[in-house]
Amino acid sequence: MQDQQSWVRKDLEYVLHPMHDHAHNTNGPLVLTKGRGSIVTDVAGKEYIDCSAGLWCVNVGHGREDLAEAGAQQMRSLAYASGYAGTSNLPAIQLAEKLASLAPGDLKATFFTTGGAESTETAIKIARFYWKATGKTEKIKIISRVKGYHGTTAAAMCATGMSQYWRNFEPLQSGFVHIPTHYCFRCTLKKKYPECGVACADLLEQAILAEDPDTVAAFIAEPIHGGGGVVVPPPEYFPRVRQICDKYNVLFIADEVITGFGRTGKWFGMQQWDVVPDILDFAKGVTSGYQPLGGVMVNERIHKVFRELPEGASFNHAYTYSLHPTCCAVGVKNLEIIEKEGLVERAAVVGARMQAGLKTLESLPGVGEVRGMGMIAGIDLAADKAGTPMPPAFGKKLIANAMADGLLLRSRGDVVWISPPLVITESEIDRMIDGVAKAIKGAA
Repeated sequence: MQDQQSWVRKDLEYVLHPMHDHAHNTNGPLVLTKGRGSIVTDVAGKEYIDCSAGLWCVNVGHGREDLAEAGAQQMRSLAYASGYAGTSNLPAIQLAEKLASLAPGDLKATFFTTGGAESTETAIKIARFYWKATGKTEKIKIISRVKGYHGTTAAAMCATGMSQYWRNFEPLQSGFVHIPTHYCFRCTLKKKYPECGVACADLLEQAILAEDPDTVAAFIAEPIHGGGGVVVPPPEYFPRVRQICDKYNVLFIADEVITGFGRTGKWFGMQQWDVVPDILDFAKGVTSGYQPLGGVMVNERIHKVFRELPEGASFNHAYTYSLHPTCCAVGVKNLEIIEKEGLVERAAVVGARMQAGLKTLESLPGVGEVRGMGMIAGIDLAADKAGTPMPPAFGKKLIANAMADGLLLRSRGDVVWISPPLVITESEIDRMIDGVAKAIKGAA
């Protein structure tokens, strides 16, 4: 235990953490040292079920020697090469080709980044660049949704629909518009599904008309809200969104950073509704978090514009680590593992078991709704089925109880997130559900 305390003291002295109240949360972090499958171990030797797959990303589980070897082998041959004009590398080409075979519709060409926020930044810049290159220079506005999380870099932060990520970083960039989202449990429009006719989708059309379609470049949305509460849309929502975007010549960007690579039981979340976006951004599960990698895929219409730019014109957007050969080599191996082990299909089957088990928690005091799809779920904490919020102390105690019992859970606001590695065993799922139930009862 002294070793744990020593590391915590060093962390508090030397490390600045993301999403952390450094002034008041001074107990220090849980210091992790290793992981295998769905289990992680702290520096004191205590084991936990990783109920969040790290940060929605360790899809193939912790401790994969095959991924470690893929990275090491690539580093032995070519650890780094610039992806700027005039240089490429084999793993990047192989990964881009594989992604084209997995993505829906005519999404084909990929711009590589090193994470989700960079992918959002790139997607927004691609959308604006596309319209300028096609002569529609006024189409610059980006419409996103309240509760949407798209990252915290400059433009991504503006697209993110949660104000806590803007505070103390203002002024925000102009050209961003937020609309209410689908959230049936606490509907902003005070309507009930299905009688509502999915009026929340029509808010997009209203916003486009209010802003003027000739000024709107794109609409960006997560297939399932992640950090905003694991909110699953009604089945009609995204087909309607696709129709509206087509009607007003607005690009549709699907933010698949969390939902990509098997999380929902399909390779990509939008495939759950047979909807093909114009632009798809990804990260996290592409390497299962073993290397920092993300990217943006574009359809043939957009790619054609890039291929046919006039002489001297270029897409002057770049990252030092775009097309990073080591990251891409790990990505290639990771997708091979997901395919070989049938983890996408497993996420649908075992995910149904997980969803059914978690649904039983709705009978417990303090649980308003449990929702999800595949291997992603949210427990909405509420005093009643009308959505009356619980005191903040309830959620904090719940998380602490779970941690003491060997479960690593994460939460934001009134929602506890569940997104374990896709390799989690059925017995671990049962243990996780029993542990969450115990933690909820102990918090009441």
